[in-house]
Amino acid sequence: MAHIQSAKIIKLVVICILASLANIFLSVFFRSFLGFPLFLDTVFTAAVTFAFGLIPGIAVAALSLLIPCIYYKSINFFILCSIAEVLLIHTLKPAPMNIPDFAPKEKIIAYYTSIAAKLMFLYIICAITISVLGGVIDYVSQVFLGKHYFSVEDNFKLSLIMNNLPILAVNILSRIPVNIVDRFIVIFGGYFISRGLVKIKLV
Repeated sequence: MAHIQSAKIIKLVVICILASLANIFLSVFFRSFLGFPLFLDTVFTAAVTFAFGLIPGIAVAALSLLIPCIYYKSINFFILCSIAEVLLIHTLKPAPMNIPDFAPKEKIIAYYTSIAAKLMFLYIICAITISVLGGVIDYVSQVFLGKHYFSVEDNFKLSLIMNNLPILAVNILSRIPVNIVDRFIVIFGGYFISRGLVKIKLV
């Protein structure tokens, strides 16, 4: 029994490490090489959370930001956004259901419609939460710590600043256009990837 448990933990650790590296690669590829104004740094965090639960999800979130922090020798407080997203996914994710192959077509359609509706609700909650929390972190970093993180939402800040909005409001509102697209990909893409991950035999 102990051997089986150890094997399960080792496989989960490997999955978490690979998922964090995939997060970093996806984010760097789309932002630096393709120039897309998106974060896309938690797709595999979401996938692991959907598939394996809270602790593995937090592990991937932490590793995905720890590696760049070590490389750049800096602290990234936006890990709080990733952890908040993991908590939301773990709390609001659709419950798994086994639909037999011979189930009526209407039941299958109803099942997938329910999944889509729950994912859409989760997406909206995540987009709002991450925009507000990220804006607050950015504001605190600027005003109290004297740090500014150059990020994709900077493209939207100038027009908001020109309208004389408070800095906190600018930091929050500038993230909304990004997160509307970004969280959609994270939630729905992460759920799709998780369907493959759950097929991995941990023992």
